[in-house]
Amino acid sequence: MKKILNQVISIPLLGLSLLGLSACTIIDEPVDVVKPFALNQYLGTWYEIARLDHSFERNMSNVTAQYSIDGDKVVVINKGFKQDKQQWDKAEGKAYFIDGDNQGLLKVSFFGPFYGAYQIHDIVQNDQGRYTDSLVIGPNNDYAWILSRTPTLAPEIKQRFITKLKALSISEDKLIWVNQGDRQ
Repeated sequence: MKKILNQVISIPLLGLSLLGLSACTIIDEPVDVVKPFALNQYLGTWYEIARLDHSFERNMSNVTAQYSIDGDKVVVINKGFKQDKQQWDKAEGKAYFIDGDNQGLLKVSFFGPFYGAYQIHDIVQNDQGRYTDSLVIGPNNDYAWILSRTPTLAPEIKQRFITKLKALSISEDKLIWVNQGDRQ
């Protein structure tokens, strides 16, 4: 009887433990993140200038990310045109700060309890303090994005971000430069 009772109790506890682990954010390869960071300067629309290849954005052009606040979370709406299907695709996610809102380190989820790290590694701001260009690394060096407030990137900013990527052992040759269509 005791053995059966232990199994009945341990199975739900194991399930809860696994669920708890799945909701964690794993950072396989931490990078330096922007400090200090001001979320209000990051909110709004960003154009995806370049990215590393991954299945959930494969064959996409005209990709944008929209960040807004809803209560204690950052709402993330990614939108892009799937070239192979000739249709627009949209994904809505949520993000939360990991170690306080004064640094560019968040966890983001598009798939239920599963979160990935969103490490804002470098940022450019204009004279008014508004963020204009951003280099983001995921939980490891298999995920990287170059974002800008405009569909194009100034050559000096492009070189700055490529230099930072090289320092992280991310080759420029692996980047996909996103077609922003007639927006340019």
